[in-house]
Amino acid sequence: MTQAKVELGFRLWFEPRLSGNQRMTCATCHHHTTGFSNAEPTAAGIHGQRGNRNVPTLYAAAGSTAQFWDGRAASLEDQALQPIENPIEMDARLSDVIRKLAQHPYYPQKFQQAFGTGVTADGMAKALASFERALRLKPSSYDRFLTGDEDALTAQQRRGLAIFSSARGRCVACHSGPDLTDRDFHNTGVGQAGPQADPGRQAVTHREQDRGAFKTPTLRNVARTGPYMHDGSLPTLEAVVAHYNRGGGPNPNLDPRLAPLGLTPEEAEDLVAFLRALSAADNLKELAGLPGIRNPRRPQEPLALPADLLP
Repeated sequence: MTQAKVELGFRLWFEPRLSGNQRMTCATCHHHTTGFSNAEPTAAGIHGQRGNRNVPTLYAAAGSTAQFWDGRAASLEDQALQPIENPIEMDARLSDVIRKLAQHPYYPQKFQQAFGTGVTADGMAKALASFERALRLKPSSYDRFLTGDEDALTAQQRRGLAIFSSARGRCVACHSGPDLTDRDFHNTGVGQAGPQADPGRQAVTHREQDRGAFKTPTLRNVARTGPYMHDGSLPTLEAVVAHYNRGGGPNPNLDPRLAPLGLTPEEAEDLVAFLRALSAADNLKELAGLPGIRNPRRPQEPLALPADLLP
């Protein structure tokens, strides 16, 4: 990862030329004001069609190998170009995107600077992945508490942490590690009723035991990335806690670690309060200030960036 690649990836993230109608960008669905999700259960593509999956946040994506809810992409590079060509998302041809970028006064110079080549699909994937890896979160109240600041969490949040990390709530069984995810796939019973149930991981592995299993999402900035679950069917953190308090949704492949928790209403509120303590600012504005995002050399067109990120 180099600064030139991050700068190029930043510009590509907000570049409408990556879509078939030249109106949609990566940021259309992964928007920085809504936790790099879109605050909707699912997302609409350039023709208005909606998929059946919730938009996952970018936070903590750098630490994961398998990408998408079902893990069908092996890396960020493998994932990066798939939405561009997906007919119900950005619906573009890579050859057309490369041609449009090559005609722009910024991109040929920047690809040469970053990769020593002209505009290529491989370079696009690497640059977008570099931007995603460069996106970092600053310490949350929870992080400050872990490093010794006992006042960083309220009394209610500390009670919620005790539930989260103990057999009382069992949350750490899957939400563990620095990014609060085991990066594995689990069936929690969401969306598994009826014949049209999403097969999840099973569509990738073709193993029956993976039916209805989806990737454990990070809890970093979880209060900002709702609605929740792979289908966006749970609108609030309170609804998520209630789902797990019931023991998930009964189905043949329900993860055996799920069982009714028996949390009282007060304990459920404490747990939600702790989850809100996982929020933190990111470094997007610092990335926006990198000099090579504006130009490697003039002339160039004005930046197609949101006003709140312009210098």
